[in-house]
Amino acid sequence: MAGKAPQVHGSGPAFDLAGGTLTIDLGALAGNWRALAALCAPARVASVVKADAYGLGIEHAVPALAEAGCTDFFVATIPEGVAAREVAGEARIFVLSARVTPETAHTLRAHRLIPVLNTTGDIACWESEGWSGGAQLPAALHVDTGMNRLGVTHEEAAFFAQENALTRAIHVPLLISHLACADEPGHAMNARQLESFQRVAGLFPHSDSSLSNSAGIGLGAEFRRALVRAGIVLYGAPPVAALDGVVRPVATARARVLQLRRARSGEIVGYGGAARLQRDSLLAVTGAGYADGLLRAASGAGVDQRVGGTPGAQGWIAGHRVPVIGRISMDLTIFDVTDLPAGSVGEGDLIELFGNNVPVEAFARAAGTIPYEVLTSIGQRYHREYLRGEA
Repeated sequence: MAGKAPQVHGSGPAFDLAGGTLTIDLGALAGNWRALAALCAPARVASVVKADAYGLGIEHAVPALAEAGCTDFFVATIPEGVAAREVAGEARIFVLSARVTPETAHTLRAHRLIPVLNTTGDIACWESEGWSGGAQLPAALHVDTGMNRLGVTHEEAAFFAQENALTRAIHVPLLISHLACADEPGHAMNARQLESFQRVAGLFPHSDSSLSNSAGIGLGAEFRRALVRAGIVLYGAPPVAALDGVVRPVATARARVLQLRRARSGEIVGYGGAARLQRDSLLAVTGAGYADGLLRAASGAGVDQRVGGTPGAQGWIAGHRVPVIGRISMDLTIFDVTDLPAGSVGEGDLIELFGNNVPVEAFARAAGTIPYEVLTSIGQRYHREYLRGEA
């Protein structure tokens, strides 16, 4: 039976005024969470919604995920946590990168946010906050297991476990660490971090533990622990082959064709004359550029990543892939549409930049980067459409 027609909510510039559109399928987002929840059970799946839900809008993503059944969310900063709390109901919201001070502790408590304690200074300040308020406050403890980014050492965690067992100053519902090389399943670092994390987890027998990010889900049940932190995979970009086919795209970006122009063989296209036509061509000039998150590195020519003939990005229109030609500029990107059937492209039409036909991973590879950067670089000039249909 066919699903109900999706409800559409628009934001940003009006459709007719924008140089491009960004469609976010909240039904697909919710469906991705449910698919991951089934795959990872009995481990629970938390949603990582930092960086404005990977560029797609935290105020829309969090309610969709909560309605699907998600009860745990992770953000990077306190302002992100405040934004999530406004739409998250009673869900737990963990703040990954908050520096805990007397000033920030007040905001954390006021919005019922759970800090992730990354330093001994964080621990001491959160203890003091609890003592001053006469309450045992919840916090997650982050232990570094070899990445040398955030987190306390094994020795600092052991000291805290012993001290907190006596004082009970902090309630620790969750112990976390972060995998450095999970996107390389055979990397020896994965096993070393798991072993290190298991030793620390033994010091906190009454706390749940969380080690896996999106890529870590693909390493198997031993790495999933009690809670996995699903980020990029939720948004439809599997970071490892083990998750291919589990999720579907959430975001589709399209650029509007502003002008169709014919150019002769031997003429140049775009800044720097980086592309020179080898044939008479039909070019589609579109109204989105690197100010809209179309990374300049994905240009068809004229940037370091393209030296040696490496192809740039490709768009999709009228059932065909069309290459970017020349340099992507701040507001404009040019596509070669010469090979399309006559009349199949017109001014005002939309060329897909990434989405169902051009995976965001493909656009990222063309730019020499990763889907995380592509999504979190999305600009604010698109007309945004949020689809609220069934998954």
